[in-house]
Amino acid sequence: MNKQTEDFMKTNAPAQNGSAAWAEVGQSHPHESAILHVLGEATYTDDIPEAQGTLHAALGMSQKAHARIRSINLDAVRSARGVVSVLTAADIPGTNDCGPIIHDDPILSEGLVEYVGQPIFVVIADTHDNARRAVRKVVIDYEELPAILTPQAAHAAKSYVLPPMRLTRGDAQKAFETAPNRVSGQLYVGGQEQFYLEGQISYAIPKEQNGMLVLCSTQHPTEMQHVVAHALGVHSHNIVVECRRMGGGFGGKESQSALWAAVAAISAAKLKRPVKLRADRDDDMMVTGKRHCFHYDYEVGYDDTGRIVAARVEMVSRAGFSTDLSAPVATRAVCHFDNTYYLSDVDIKAMCGKTNTQSNTAFRGFGGPQGAIAIEYIVDEIARNLGRDALDIRKLNFYGRNDEEGRNVTQYGQKIVDNVIHELVAELEATSEYRQRRAAVEAFNASSPVLKKGLALTPVKFGIAFNVTHFNQAGALVHVYTDGSVLVNHGGTEMGQGINTKVAQVVAHELGIPLELVRVTATDTSKVANTSATAASTGADLNGKAAQNAAHTIRQRLAEFFAKLHNGDAKEVTFSAGAVHLGEHSLPFGELTQKAYLSRVQLWSDGFYATPGLHWDPKTMNGRPFSYFAYGASVSEVVVDTFTGEWKLLRADALYDAGQSLNPALDIGQVEGAFIQGMGWLTTEELWWNKDGKLMTHAPSTYKIPGISDCPQDFRVKLFKNRNVEDSIHRSKAVGEPPLLLPFSVFFAIRDAVASVGGNRFNPPLNAPATSEAILKSVDAVRALAAAKSNAA
Repeated sequence: MNKQTEDFMKTNAPAQNGSAAWAEVGQSHPHESAILHVLGEATYTDDIPEAQGTLHAALGMSQKAHARIRSINLDAVRSARGVVSVLTAADIPGTNDCGPIIHDDPILSEGLVEYVGQPIFVVIADTHDNARRAVRKVVIDYEELPAILTPQAAHAAKSYVLPPMRLTRGDAQKAFETAPNRVSGQLYVGGQEQFYLEGQISYAIPKEQNGMLVLCSTQHPTEMQHVVAHALGVHSHNIVVECRRMGGGFGGKESQSALWAAVAAISAAKLKRPVKLRADRDDDMMVTGKRHCFHYDYEVGYDDTGRIVAARVEMVSRAGFSTDLSAPVATRAVCHFDNTYYLSDVDIKAMCGKTNTQSNTAFRGFGGPQGAIAIEYIVDEIARNLGRDALDIRKLNFYGRNDEEGRNVTQYGQKIVDNVIHELVAELEATSEYRQRRAAVEAFNASSPVLKKGLALTPVKFGIAFNVTHFNQAGALVHVYTDGSVLVNHGGTEMGQGINTKVAQVVAHELGIPLELVRVTATDTSKVANTSATAASTGADLNGKAAQNAAHTIRQRLAEFFAKLHNGDAKEVTFSAGAVHLGEHSLPFGELTQKAYLSRVQLWSDGFYATPGLHWDPKTMNGRPFSYFAYGASVSEVVVDTFTGEWKLLRADALYDAGQSLNPALDIGQVEGAFIQGMGWLTTEELWWNKDGKLMTHAPSTYKIPGISDCPQDFRVKLFKNRNVEDSIHRSKAVGEPPLLLPFSVFFAIRDAVASVGGNRFNPPLNAPATSEAILKSVDAVRALAAAKSNAA
């Protein structure tokens, strides 16, 4: 932990919610399971003791990208060691579908396969290894069909999973006609594997009267409940889904855990025995979707100062073979194309290309990073064309401060009332010594022919809420026991991000008791029903508010009871430091709960919260889809070896707006993790399919996520001191997804270093991920442009 972080934790624990000096929110408490994580005692789905008679399942997967199955011979599979049963789509008693929005995603193929890795059948055996060995013995005769593998090919063939989207504002064509300057081009940004440490897993245990308990590593227990119920042909009340914690999710366990839950439950229901389906890493990566890669065609008009006056972009994503969550991902990309910049006249199109690859899905940022990086690439080009520092062009195009010049309304019609990007960037520019370091980088490059340094400062504006309005709701249960201890259950899921810690802090603060008296239990559809996914950075916002609502109800009951004991006013009763106070009267919280119980005061309550003020019209793509915006900025300095394309991040400075942070330690950790994860997406994590449509980067040996050696030795992360203008939980702001956009600065610092090879006169053609190979190609391209210019002169 760096000194800035330590200083922040010491000084940034504000008293909130009317309390005096005492507070449980705003404190840097450790993660509630931190000790369990370190000791290896945290229970994940695969750690749960197996019930007697448990069987193990494995998936038989397609070896073709697009084909009809002429015949399938499972005789050798059925006779393999330990095999108990083999199931196909014909054995599914209910609906053969696990699509979250559109029903185009079969659990098991019914004769048509649409990507390499698509599940066709299930083997259930006595052991995990025996099941995996058996699936390989299948003999399938395929009739191969033409396959589409890239978003560009899908766009050319007009192959989409849903109709194209379009958002316009003003008159872009007219604005282009009068624009003094134009820049146009293409950009490709690759996808990304979630690479959670714990793979996909579900454990289904049959119960009486067609009941089923599904222990599942999932971000969306309620959706798993629905999918399993539909697959089994039973009502939702027959299915209970439970998740204590995940070993990471990052969006990959929002909708795509459904396949694994459904297969385990179908197998368990068929055999009347518990069945576990655990994916090995290779199978996991072959079957599941990733972050959508995007291809862009763009054109922007700008004046001689660098201010954007017109923008046109066509974005095509690789949706994969089915729709999954591609529609909301594309919508968020459209809504985040502006990032922090006011765009007066725009024409934005988004297409979701249908390809014969894994069906891509949610990933931290959910389309926001893919939308925002395009405008950042464009601004970077404008700056180089004008011979100016990109930071100056960025600042020139920022949204106005509140009503300044009317430049505070987004392209989708939402008014920005909380813009702090000017102040935040100014602070980071000063604390990172950006201007001095810019001069030092230029001096270094002038005297270094091989190693080149690059520097970039990039901003972030990220909208917080689900695109779909009705998902913005949450429920909670709070139980207070007679010894003063508290048990909380809420609809959010814990995937390491610390939602349970924050919710516990909120409840402890509301009841005025120490955090150690509050415990949060596993997410369970039989306790809090109809929950939304823990996604869209809304987990703590929604579930914190719901838990606060439940705790407040109990607090009011106890206040009225205590006031009645002393003939006082309930409004004057306060709760703090583990005790309840009214004038000169004081009583430990545990003693009060005992007395309240003896007087038959209800000591439990449910709570509910729905985010107010949200609305969205998907036809016009206008409305107020976000409750508020989170802001941030980062500065990165890199050095690039122009002979090999290798590079190193020397220093990173990040400043993030978490509002009035619920837990600074957790929030800083989330910023640090998101930065490195986003950096991996943009630099090292390359997904590659061969000509036959097989994903070749399907294991740690071929897919490179960042390691500890990729982290900068000088890593300075700080939270911007701010207070949410919206009535969020204790005026905090979300910290899950927005920080993933901070490492844009790494990508553009690399591009800055490459541009220096040509004297910063040419825009390097650099796509993401900027692997060493891509960097070297970009260096060669800049050298060729410089040589051509020199020869022409």
